Amino acid sequence: MAVESSALSSSSGSVSESPDRGGDAAGSRISAIRRRLSASVDIAPLVYIRVVFGAALFWEVCRFFEHGWIDQYYVEPVFFFKYIGFEWVSPWPGFGMDLHFAILGLLAVYLMLGLLYRMTSMLFCLGFTYVFLLDQTNYLNHFYLICLISLLMACLPAHRSFSLDVWRRPELKMRTIPVWNLWLLRFQLSVPYVYGGIAKLNADWLHGEPMRTWLAERTDFPLVGVYFSEEWVVYAFSYGGLLFDLLIVPLLLIPRTRVFGFIWLIAFHMLNMILFSIGIFPWFMVLTAPVFLPPDWIQRCTARFRPVVEFSLRTVHVAGPVPQPSVPLRILVVFIVFQLLFPLRHLLYPGDPNWTEEGHRFAWHMKLRTKDSDAQFRLIDKRTGDTQIVFPEDYLTDRQVRKMSGRPDMLLQFSHFLHDECMAKQNRTVEVYADVFSALNGRSPTPLVDTSVDLASRQRTLRPVDWVLKENLTVSAGLR
Repeated sequence: MAVESSALSSSSGSVSESPDRGGDAAGSRISAIRRRLSASVDIAPLVYIRVVFGAALFWEVCRFFEHGWIDQYYVEPVFFFKYIGFEWVSPWPGFGMDLHFAILGLLAVYLMLGLLYRMTSMLFCLGFTYVFLLDQTNYLNHFYLICLISLLMACLPAHRSFSLDVWRRPELKMRTIPVWNLWLLRFQLSVPYVYGGIAKLNADWLHGEPMRTWLAERTDFPLVGVYFSEEWVVYAFSYGGLLFDLLIVPLLLIPRTRVFGFIWLIAFHMLNMILFSIGIFPWFMVLTAPVFLPPDWIQRCTARFRPVVEFSLRTVHVAGPVPQPSVPLRILVVFIVFQLLFPLRHLLYPGDPNWTEEGHRFAWHMKLRTKDSDAQFRLIDKRTGDTQIVFPEDYLTDRQVRKMSGRPDMLLQFSHFLHDECMAKQNRTVEVYADVFSALNGRSPTPLVDTSVDLASRQRTLRPVDWVLKENLTVSAGLR
């Protein structure tokens, strides 16, 4: 998969000698970009990412077993909220989910060790994505990020050094890789930061919400918690988070600011880990941040221990034909363009996505709002006109109720579930109406959906819906 710079130089030279000056200029630019992206760099950073990625995934799987999340999220619920197009994805029966997570843990260890890497990385990507798609209730931005990075790792030659695959088959050894391998990972790790910062450029965040609410709940924090109710602290946290997301990537890429960027990154994520419950994400972003360093950073860091690590990091270059990338360039371009455009799809919907939820997922809107909601459903028998009040707690877990109550698409799915339940178990046709009140970022509770609309008669769609009351956010109430 490594690309010889000399071969690329000669091929690009033939392009620049074209007699067509217009085509020559464009061809030269494209050729220059290809030369820079195909330049050979040390493989060690890619190996490092493989090791820490596998270790982080193994830790996350262990946490699922330790906290009993497998049963809580995938066994106990009687209903699961599906993503459009993936309604067919369902949990394994019996102890299948425990076995599935055990296999994921084993695959994570294999990934870390570089054993049967191609098969292992792809199986882990498929297995983790399957878990991710089981229930919208369990959506987390960093789970989505893990799905994406595991897909990239399956396409990169991270097993070609310091791995059991190389120990088994020495002919796989490579000392260098094309630099685009690292830039692809840098790009993917940059996307959450950049789009997370863009998402914070909204009136609520700039006026201190929901940070004001979050800090007010943590005034008992040792030593500094007493200051969390001060307005200057609220704005320092709000604007500090905004500036961090927007600036951290260039700070890490510019040599003169790199040290400051790393110190800020570590401090930011460790503070988030202490103050907020956001799982593995802070550790994951800290451990993967060295991908922004120059490619030879591991060689320089291990210079004193060269005799110990030389057998793995200074591998033998294999002569012969230049290996071709395992992923066509066009597919990589499509992937990158998708990552750039898909998070912006909420711009196609009217209203605030924090309220309507349309386009909110997969857009890196991380720790952006607080939304308290309460929902109940009215079932009206079409034949008799009798009304039955249904509380979602009778069917859903506490987590599902909390997540569903403020998300119109999930409210719609549950309405269809209630309708189908009545048809299947009671042989009666009902209309389903939802009475939902939500409070966004400290505002007073207001209706989220039109209470006069029979949700059972509405179909799921990717288009904007007319039964979500978008006008409820015209006043920034609650921003003190």
